[in-house]
Amino acid sequence: MTLASILGHALLIATCGYALLSLLACRWWQRRVQRQPGATQAVSVLKPLYGHEPGLYDNLRSFCLQDHPHYQLVFGLHSANDAALVTVERLRAEFPQQDIAVVIDARVHGLNLKVSNLINLLPQARHDWLLLADSDIHAPPDLLRRITAPLADPTVGVVSCLYRGTALGGLWSRLGAQFIDDWFAPSVTLARRFGYTDYSFGASIALRRDTLSTIGGFAALSQHVADDYWLGELTRRQGLRTMLSECSVQTDVVETRLADLAARELRWLRSIRSIAPLGYLSMFISFATPMAVAGWFMAGETLLASLLASAALGLRLVLHSVQSRVSERTSKPLDFLKNFALVPVRDCLSLLLWTIALAGRVVRWRGRQMKIARRVRRPARTPALQCPPAPSQRPSR
Repeated sequence: MTLASILGHALLIATCGYALLSLLACRWWQRRVQRQPGATQAVSVLKPLYGHEPGLYDNLRSFCLQDHPHYQLVFGLHSANDAALVTVERLRAEFPQQDIAVVIDARVHGLNLKVSNLINLLPQARHDWLLLADSDIHAPPDLLRRITAPLADPTVGVVSCLYRGTALGGLWSRLGAQFIDDWFAPSVTLARRFGYTDYSFGASIALRRDTLSTIGGFAALSQHVADDYWLGELTRRQGLRTMLSECSVQTDVVETRLADLAARELRWLRSIRSIAPLGYLSMFISFATPMAVAGWFMAGETLLASLLASAALGLRLVLHSVQSRVSERTSKPLDFLKNFALVPVRDCLSLLLWTIALAGRVVRWRGRQMKIARRVRRPARTPALQCPPAPSQRPSR
């Protein structure tokens, strides 16, 4: 047996094994999800906004429909001319009893505009339990109760949750949703199954105000693209645990061009590479379709190689089917068939972007170019960096 054949068989075994473990981890996580009463501690939901997005009204409205007894919504914008303000005012008119505060502040603190927005709106948060939620997130009615429940444990620093992709466009948005559902979510559940907890996802993050203050406030994150990861990492350095909630949210995928989709995913991939470089190098085995084909050719097209390649491809398609049902993306049979046919395309595109992301640290985000830091740049601890206390009175609406 030649060296190429040995390497080909090894590649096929690794690819097949990863596909099987990912599928088992997803099934394990689905069985683990439980419906529990959750917490009722008062919560301030911080929502940084930037322009009008497809689905913005429905996404923000889902946070007005929470079955939580006592919570506040704080929306932050950099300009009174921001188109998102119209949506916020519409919600105010629709839910007059909902505690809603709006912060319009043009001040910029560092490179990360989202974190800068959070710095501006935090002083208007009335409660000491906080939920940070992106504007493109659609929440189930019980999100607030369930994601904040672990915060009752003083050893918990940050709680985040998985998110699923909702394609709002054509081909490229469907491929983007598959990246989230078929690659991101399985990789997280697989890592969680083996006890890895060094993550936090910016889609929805719950934490206490005192925890945020301990790490120096949002200002400690203002120079970083991967602010969600560093929020979790800095709290772990304080001896606090990161928890993965058993609830999940939906995130919109709206890209209509390959260039926009590639820019978003390269930002994610380069962020992952900066955080876990060795783990990033091993990620190629997760792209089942091209790896199965490459391994089959390298192995000399033997019977064993054919069986392993077929198993890897079959497991990959089963994983997609399972994740599609969970994410509720395939209500129509035709949609299921379209997405099913895109699986090989998605795997090949993922491998291409993974290869490109091996080099470079510059990413594009909301029209700006940013360089991903290799390590956290923690600012000096001064009183200015401490989180302001919760205001004693309800902010003006």
